[in-house]
Amino acid sequence: MATTDPDKTPSWRDPGATRERILDAALQTFSRQGYHGTRLDDIVDASETSKGAIYFHFANKERLFLALVDQFADLLERRVLEAIEGQARGMARVRVALETVLETFGRYRRPAKILLVQAVGLGNVFESKRAAVTDRFARLIEGYLREAIELGDIDPTDTEVVAYAWMGAIYGLVIRWVTTGEPEPSRIMSGLVPLLLRSVGYEGQPLAPTDSGAAS
Repeated sequence: MATTDPDKTPSWRDPGATRERILDAALQTFSRQGYHGTRLDDIVDASETSKGAIYFHFANKERLFLALVDQFADLLERRVLEAIEGQARGMARVRVALETVLETFGRYRRPAKILLVQAVGLGNVFESKRAAVTDRFARLIEGYLREAIELGDIDPTDTEVVAYAWMGAIYGLVIRWVTTGEPEPSRIMSGLVPLLLRSVGYEGQPLAPTDSGAAS
């Protein structure tokens, strides 16, 4: 596996940097060419590494793809948890969580496409991963909804059904956006969040449209 070109071997001094470079290249390649249309050689070329470097970090193309899904899910959860810090318990957290999920999808178009479009129909492993990501965020929202009910912000409701219905609505609009470019993230944000909040009987302050710049 050794070669005279240091860019064609795993970076033993900084393997984390090499892994991130591979993930960045895979993200661009998968989002552009799709899972089946992407070869490892394409990722090798885009990352300026080698197959040895990729196999050092990832067992195969499937694991590399799934790592991208996990990376985006971790980013989503981190941004939600950071956004609700200092927010009062109850519907304030529900609202901020929804806004943050939508804002993050709008800002990171390529990983959104990987999760919601490219992973569809790729088999049980990929569907299980998509389901796990959905469960992760539905449970997060469900927890905030339960807090809101305990505080009397909203009437009792089936929080599990609501949380999954909300995730379905978010996914549906984001999928349309990543595939067609419409509606723009700012329209999704300003139109969907108040609608979802009203669905549980909460009437908060109207949400001003935001200019969410989407990363390609």
